[in-house]
Amino acid sequence: MRKTSTLDRAVNFTPALGKAWLTPLYDIAIRCLTSEKRWRSAMIAEAKVEPDDRLIDVGSGTGSLLIGLRSACPQADLLGVDPDRATIGIARRKAAHKMSSIRWHHGFLDSLELQDNWRPNKIVSSLLFHQVPAGQKKVLIEEIWNLLEPGGMVLIADYMKQENPLMRALFRATVQRLDGFADTQPNADGVMENLISARFIDSKRLALFITPTGANSLWRGFKERIVN
Repeated sequence: MRKTSTLDRAVNFTPALGKAWLTPLYDIAIRCLTSEKRWRSAMIAEAKVEPDDRLIDVGSGTGSLLIGLRSACPQADLLGVDPDRATIGIARRKAAHKMSSIRWHHGFLDSLELQDNWRPNKIVSSLLFHQVPAGQKKVLIEEIWNLLEPGGMVLIADYMKQENPLMRALFRATVQRLDGFADTQPNADGVMENLISARFIDSKRLALFITPTGANSLWRGFKERIVN
């Protein structure tokens, strides 16, 4: 068995919508306030999941993205990772209702144990990094890079740089009030774009979604292939 060990297991996480008691409302809030259908559909299209893909969703939440990816390609090997027991429970129930074979791991990425012959060629993450403590964002990017097989792809959709006063005001009045300013402000200032570009090759923003809660960016990058 191979175990990742970069992230500190003791790091706390921000519950869905910032408060544990709001978790049952998460799917409704995301659907209504983040233009979910547009950015999630774009992620699924860009993932281009194929039958032999091995994909991890980091911060899989209530499982909506993985269930969409499963519908796009039922043969792919999909794994969701999330430290929030409540959201993992919702995800399991939703997936079971759809007769889905998605696997789930309750915990941080550093607690994930993988078989030596299993390594993801695609990793996705949505609406996670704005909730990650400022000092851990780079660590999590590094962990994702370490997990990916050479030539693998990462797709990240999240609140990143808020480029104009209106987006900054909407983000401040909604997401930052719920999730706190310490973790979210680096995203609003553009730190994520720099972290992704510094670690992954051919990285670029694929789309920008204007939502009632601020601007959501979809970024793609690749891990370089090993050259013999």
